[in-house]
Amino acid sequence: MPRTALAYPSLPAGAVLAGAARRWPDRLALTDGQRSLTYAELYDRALRCARGLREHGIAPGETVLLMIPNTPWFSVAYWGTLLAGAVVSPANPAQPAAPLAAQLADSGARAVLAYPGALPSVYAADGPGVRFTAVVPGPGGPVAPDALPEPPAGRTVLSADDLLAHGTAEPAHRAPDDLAHLAFTGGTTGRSKAVRVLHRNVIANAAQAVWVRAAGRLYDDGGVLGVVRDEAAATPHHSVPGAESTLAVAPLFHAMGLIGMVAQTVIGTTAVLHTRFDPARYLADIEAHQVGSVGGSPTMYRALLASPASAGRRLKSVRNVNSGAAPMDPETRRRLAGLFPEAVYTEGYGLTEATMALTMCPLDPAARTPHGTVGVALPDTELSIRDLLDPARELPAGETGELWARGPQITDGYEGHPELTAGQYADGWLRTGDIGRLDERGHLFLSGRAKDMLIYKGYNVYPLHLEDILAGHPAVAAAAVIGAPAGEAGEIPAAYVVLRSGATATAGELMAYVAERVAPYQRVRELHFTDALPVSAAGKVLKTALRERHAARGAE
Repeated sequence: MPRTALAYPSLPAGAVLAGAARRWPDRLALTDGQRSLTYAELYDRALRCARGLREHGIAPGETVLLMIPNTPWFSVAYWGTLLAGAVVSPANPAQPAAPLAAQLADSGARAVLAYPGALPSVYAADGPGVRFTAVVPGPGGPVAPDALPEPPAGRTVLSADDLLAHGTAEPAHRAPDDLAHLAFTGGTTGRSKAVRVLHRNVIANAAQAVWVRAAGRLYDDGGVLGVVRDEAAATPHHSVPGAESTLAVAPLFHAMGLIGMVAQTVIGTTAVLHTRFDPARYLADIEAHQVGSVGGSPTMYRALLASPASAGRRLKSVRNVNSGAAPMDPETRRRLAGLFPEAVYTEGYGLTEATMALTMCPLDPAARTPHGTVGVALPDTELSIRDLLDPARELPAGETGELWARGPQITDGYEGHPELTAGQYADGWLRTGDIGRLDERGHLFLSGRAKDMLIYKGYNVYPLHLEDILAGHPAVAAAAVIGAPAGEAGEIPAAYVVLRSGATATAGELMAYVAERVAPYQRVRELHFTDALPVSAAGKVLKTALRERHAARGAE
């Protein structure tokens, strides 16, 4: 991937949709199979949403929390909030009341836009600063008012029609350093934190992704965002602006889905929205829309391959299969190549504190991308591997340590938590908390989270390596390894395994399988079978929940 310095127009994030609507007004922007919007229609709805927010008292800089699944209304609400000059705080639409109350407080939300299924949590959370709740259609379309739950006394509740009834707004002026998102971390290592994502962070990460995925460069096209393709850099695997379709399966409230949506809007992609992962519909939509690129997590791809709907299929329209959220095991990657025979397989890596992405793999088979890497640094991004005990000491290529990163996508810290910000952000660098190494060509290889690494009799043991080995066993569908307390030995590797449908294996057999492939100190010492691993909405295994489960098992 070239290290070409990119241009980052000094435009607010709302200029992305304005540019797409100008360039491709009649192109289908999104569809969920029931409702569809062109880019012109989406921009008009978003401007009406912006006007409605203003008419109901939302001022520039105030926060609007969204609890909407992957439906057309998520896009309308997201772009409408930005065009109103307000701050978007996306939340999991299945969030229970207690954590939602914490997010409302941490974000300082003044309005909530929610689909009907989220209303019980919204009403129970009772955010003290929320002025009104707007109920927007969910996956099944509008719900009759008398079928909605009763709001608490004194709560102002609007309908989607109420919000869109005031005409269109003029897009608000926002500066590059103004706040665009309050994006909550996944909570895989504890309570979610609100990350301050600035408008320039959104534009920068979208520009980086568009360069990698479409060989496109951004420019200021008279106040809206324009894109031009660098034909000399493009390969047959790159997306063509204005001529691409993709599946939006990753949750749009998560960084991967959200910034992916922004980048896709930059290049006029048609997004086929999925509110939940259904393998049969996923595969059918690829064929129906001749989808050129797909994205997801290893958890999703394993479920896809396990589905009878994938048997015997070879989907040749797909030119790029991208995976994120967690490292991919070699066996799953091998099987995906059979399902998508014309595709380049790529991985990426990022985190909410980096807007979305820090690394991606180039879409060029001639790049000789080594197996197991999550890519190289995005343009204008620096990666540094630091000593775990002495973060000031940078390690040479090939040595393993903690990953630090610096670039235009690095966010502005945590809202309301200067002490947490000081611990993760230093002199423009982000301390990611992930362990990895860089090779001589700059490819990043991850070993796992620093908090996941365990020490057995003085040796560092990285769970990801053991998980990859277990996933290579023909009976294993998924595996996660944690450190279990073991007295003077420190911690021992304890594995939780999900077997493939119809497969059989014993704990002893699987532990012996790993032992044949690792040093003695790395062997799995406990193995437990489970029906499913606890995962976040983005497909990341919740190691904290797994440790709690293991502790409860020990207590019993």
